[in-house]
Formats: sequence, C-alpha cells, structure tokens
Amino acid sequence: MLAAREGGLWKTYSTKDIRQKVDSLTAGLLQLGVSGNDMTTERRDKIAIISNNRPEWLIADMAVQQTGAILVPIYPTTSPLEIEFIFNDAEVKYVFVSSQELYERILGLQPKIPTLKGIYSFNEILGADHWSKLLIPPDEAWYSKIEFSKAKISEDCLVTIIYTSGTTGTPKGVMLSHRNIVSCIFLSKESFPFENNPTQRALSFLPLNHIFEKACSYIYMFSGYGIFFAESLDTIAANLQELKPDIFTTVPRLLEKVYERIMTKGAELKGIKRKLFYWAVDLGKRYDNRISHGFLYNLQLSIANKLVFSKWREALGGNIKTIVTGGAACQERLMRIFNAARIPLYEGYGPTENSPVISINGKQPGRSKYGTVGPIIKGIEVKLEEDGEICVKGPTMMQGYYKRPDLTAETIIDGWLHTGDIGTFEDGIFLRITDRKKELFKTSGGKYVAPAAIENKLKESRFIEQVMIVGPERKFVGALIVPSFSALQDWCRQNNMPFTSPEEIVKEPRVLKFYKELVEHYNEYFNHVEQVKKFELMNREWSIDTGEMTPKLSLKRKVIMEKYKDVIDRIYA
Repeated sequence: MLAAREGGLWKTYSTKDIRQKVDSLTAGLLQLGVSGNDMTTERRDKIAIISNNRPEWLIADMAVQQTGAILVPIYPTTSPLEIEFIFNDAEVKYVFVSSQELYERILGLQPKIPTLKGIYSFNEILGADHWSKLLIPPDEAWYSKIEFSKAKISEDCLVTIIYTSGTTGTPKGVMLSHRNIVSCIFLSKESFPFENNPTQRALSFLPLNHIFEKACSYIYMFSGYGIFFAESLDTIAANLQELKPDIFTTVPRLLEKVYERIMTKGAELKGIKRKLFYWAVDLGKRYDNRISHGFLYNLQLSIANKLVFSKWREALGGNIKTIVTGGAACQERLMRIFNAARIPLYEGYGPTENSPVISINGKQPGRSKYGTVGPIIKGIEVKLEEDGEICVKGPTMMQGYYKRPDLTAETIIDGWLHTGDIGTFEDGIFLRITDRKKELFKTSGGKYVAPAAIENKLKESRFIEQVMIVGPERKFVGALIVPSFSALQDWCRQNNMPFTSPEEIVKEPRVLKFYKELVEHYNEYFNHVEQVKKFELMNREWSIDTGEMTPKLSLKRKVIMEKYKDVIDRIYA
C-alpha cells in the first residue's frame, strides 16, 4: 500500500500494516485526550503536520480523522512567522514534524503558541518525543472506543483546515469537510478512469499538505495502487529509474525543468544525432490528438518515437501510463511534445477551495484538448460570470474560510464558489483558463492585460527559465526575465563568447540583443497593447528559498514587485 526508503532500502507497508498503525495511533491520540466529537469547529482539537511525504504522514492523517479532530497540514518550507500565525489562528494542540530542523523551529516558537501542548517527531531526534510513543496496540476495549469515535463523525464534519500560501497577504484557512474530499475523490475517479489495479505504482513527491497530492493519494488508495514516496525532489530522477512507476502527479514548473534538461542534453549532441533530435522535437510540437496529420506524419512520428522519444520514456522509468499536472497553467507546447512522445500527460484544474478538482482532460476519446484544462468532472456545476470568472457549485465546495466570515461572504455568493480565475469554454465542453482575475491589470492607457498568457508564450523559448510581466498603471508592458543559464551557456559557446558569470552575462550587449530578438519574435502572437516593449534580465533563478515562489512553484507576484522595485523602475525610466 505504501513504501518509503528507510536505511537505504525500500520498506513496504501492506494495507493490514497501515490499518493496524492507524488504529494504534488513533488509540494513542484518544488516550492523550484528543477529541473532536460533539464540539463546535472552534472547540475541536487541531493537530498539525509539518513533514516531507512519507507513510507516517498518511498514517497520522487517517488517525486524526478517526478521532474527529481537525488536521492542519503545513508546508515544511513555511516561514517561522507564518507558522506562528497559523498555529495561533487554528489553536493547534499537537504537531507532528519530520526532521530535527523542523523540530527545533517549532520548539523555538512554542513559547509564543499557548495552545501547543506537544511536539512529536517521525525521525528519531535527541530530546524529542518519537511518534511511536503514542502507538497503543488496540485491544477489544480500544477498538470499541475507536468505533464509537468514528460513528459520531458525520459527513459534514470539518476534517481539515488547509492554509493557502498567502502570496498576497495573510494565509487563509480553507475548511474542508469529509463530504467535500470524499466527493472529490469519487467524482474525479469516475471522470478520469483510474484502473482498479493493485499492480500499479504511484510515485509521490508533491507535498502532501497540498490538497492536490493528498486527494490523488486517496484516489490511489481507492484504486488499489501502491504509493512510493520519493526521498526528495532531488532524487525524483533516480526514483523513477529504480521504481518504474505507472503514474505520478506534478506541477508545470517541474515539467518545464525536465524539458529544459532534455533540451540542454539535445544541444550537446553533434552531427546527425543533433539533427535527428531537433527533427523529433519539431514533429512533437505539431502533434494534436484531435487531428490526424496523415500517413507520412504518423510514420515520421513512429520513427521519432523509436529513435529519440524512447530515451525520454526510459528516463521516466519506461513504464509511465499517466501523468497528471495541475496547480498552474501548463504550456500547450509541453502537452503536445510529451503526448507525441507517448508519455501520457493530462492537465486538470481546481483550487483548494473546491477540494480541489473542477475539470480534467480525460483518457477517453474526445475528452482531451491541449491548451485547456478539460471537461468539468461529473457531479458539479460550473458557470462563467459576465467577466469570465469561473464559479462552481457542488458537494466539493469548501465550508468557508476559518474565522473569516467576511472573506467567505466575498467568495461564496448565492451558493456559488467564485474561484477568481477567468476562463472560457471551447467546443462547449473544454474549459480554458485565460488568467487570474486579480492578476489582470490596466496600463495607464486604460487597456487590460492578462499576464499569464504572455508569460506562458515567452517560456516556450528554451532560453527563458522564468518570466513575470509587469505594467499596472504604466504606459506599456514590461517583463522581468530569468534566462535559462544552461541554454545561454550553450549559446555563448556556439557564438564564441566567454560565459563568465550570470551576473556579468546578463549585461553583455550581444546577449541583450539576442533576448530582444527573442521577445520580438513572441510579441507577434499578441496585440500591440500586450507586447513587451522593454525587459530586464535577472541574474539568478527565483525560488522558494529566496521567497519569490510559493511552495507549489507559482510566482509570488507581490513579493517580486516589491523585491525588484528598482529594476522595474529602470524599465520605465
């Protein structure tokens, strides 16, 4: 059922093992006095988890559910200030942590969190209470208590409070019930046919505290898949090779990085191999599962798959049947190339507030269209407001924001969840996300600009790693561009130019000229108002550690705007 590397070897847990551990931990939590029955949401106990993905994460999650308490999952990369806010806002009573670093971080914050009674670690840490101290082998009396606890939990009981990353301010606690999450699992499983196949393996590496990975993990369990937890983001490539999984979920940023590495390797090839590589990639860019390009194209693609794309599949373990991407817009180019390479990639969409799935491209004929996030899943309703905002209604919709009735009233209006995303329907079936409502901006000339579409187009260049469009209330659209330094280094080599350092190369006139030509090429896809008139090259990549990216690898626009105010001012000087 679950597996993780422990002491250099993969340790596996059967369904029976997990059931026993979940019940043992449930008994331990009940003995500790954890309670979630017959109480209002505010008075029910809250238990936090701050940990990497591992079997203990899901064991603790399911044990907390059986007590009726409320789980508060938190990203391991969350700052101490945000952790302090979340713990005090939710009134967290106990917390599970994974590492010594996290243990020491929470221990240091404990005096500022009056409700926090105990810290339990999944790793053996000197001075820390190990989680195994809570495990009680349940006897008949304990089983009776567990069943009594479970019987009192209704479908509409709150099961988790998931705090959003707070890209634009204070984190908000999204309240999801048992009904919300279970509905999402079964409706998603019905719309996207996951086989009931106990031989299939899923690789898990997106943080479990995000509802996307957590819901998918439940779907894997209901489908009988074994879940193998990657050791870290750095070991994904090795884990894919070793485990040869059938399925995994990801975010577009990680797919972009995979593609960039492939293209960098391709650029290092010589002669006929290099020509063959780029020929195959060009074929992939034209691929469309809804249109036949004829016998000759199909023959060429078959050859490309045998000679070039087969190596891509091998790098992913050689056994991938499904990749689901979500959390942000995926470049249409990547959808085409990966699917052309017989690496089945499907894009879905949904916010935390909807548990999360609203739509997903399907495996069935006619249920997938590149560039869209697919048909709406069965069992929920979607409507578009006059301005294009996507609104959803159904059993998956959150109960509201914890302790924030004001924000709840702004977001849930007349029974409809307002997502803040702008979209359109294509062919009457497929939902296309065009932008975030809050990210749309007006230039000083009064024209609206949707930055995400421009950014995604620019990122199609292998020489552009990251980009953020700027220009609210300014006279034209500008851009902050992070070059792909590996691709740029290759370009320098081909143009007999020394690559000194990222700091120096972004000032080099020939490099600036090259990027100006790149931007002008992509400007042709947009109307005059949307075209990037000036840009600045950044000398380092934006990341979670340096504060410009959220844990799910989306841009923190407000942070970047403030951090690089001088650079942006230079664009408009």
